Amino acid sequence: MDGPSQDLRVEPRRHGKGRLAAFWLAEQSARFLGGRAFYRRRHLSPGRLRLRREVLPVAGLALELEGFCVVQLSDFHGGNLLSAGSLTHAVELANRERPDLAVLTGDYITHHWRQALDLLDELSGLRARLGVYAVFGNHDYRGRCERRIAEAYAQRGIRFLCNESLRFPAGAGAVALVGVEDLEEARAADVSAARAALQPGDVELVLCHNPRAAPRLARAGVAAILCGHTHGTQVDLPWLRRLGPAHPGARVQLGPTRVITSRGLGVVGLPWRHGAPAEVVALRLSREVPGPGAGEAGGVACTAA
Repeated sequence: MDGPSQDLRVEPRRHGKGRLAAFWLAEQSARFLGGRAFYRRRHLSPGRLRLRREVLPVAGLALELEGFCVVQLSDFHGGNLLSAGSLTHAVELANRERPDLAVLTGDYITHHWRQALDLLDELSGLRARLGVYAVFGNHDYRGRCERRIAEAYAQRGIRFLCNESLRFPAGAGAVALVGVEDLEEARAADVSAARAALQPGDVELVLCHNPRAAPRLARAGVAAILCGHTHGTQVDLPWLRRLGPAHPGARVQLGPTRVITSRGLGVVGLPWRHGAPAEVVALRLSREVPGPGAGEAGGVACTAA
């Protein structure tokens, strides 16, 4: 294990009042000009929203876990630019994959905890054989009301993993789903506590909103770390891409561990994405390395659906 208390927290990013006011004004203006409907139509509708399929080879994977599927939805930012009705197609795409697990990797709100409630009717429609699980993102700690979000979501069948894990045995193997709280805003992001229930040989899948944690989470036995936070830069243009957190890439290999960073579904500031399409990620475990023609590098296929 990782020792008695391995805390991954880092110094939170803090924006100046002027920058925060500019983002708030941009969101409000966009909303009154129809930005929410525009964003839904331009980025979240059929033919626009991206389904990103990833095939992940795992050495020694148990036969019963071949094709084990996890769908990931991330970075919703409920509020001015995304609210009730925006996620219908995203949930449909996820359910079409017939997943074993559905996971949510944070940022349900933009400013206030109640914004997470506007997403619940749709997110509770996710259907996965082994359930729907979630972690918090940095925005979700505003007002320190994250427990209210967790309680409301639990009533609709979505469980938050707060520095804890669950094991899903399957024949000779098991998948362990590990949830770590946010690096920047949580009171503790304790990976040792999160991994306490793991057993040798588990195929570990880690949920952690911020990909900055990945180098310290990667190790033998960790098949994948599923992150969000960066929006894929949201607007991938010179200078503008630097306004948000650094994006490490859609997938990064750290030794035996694949880091999957979702570009997310929502936006901050303006209802605009460029070079960073909104997406649902579907990850399947495989006993074999994909051969040529399996998609992009790493056995990846992206389609607008």
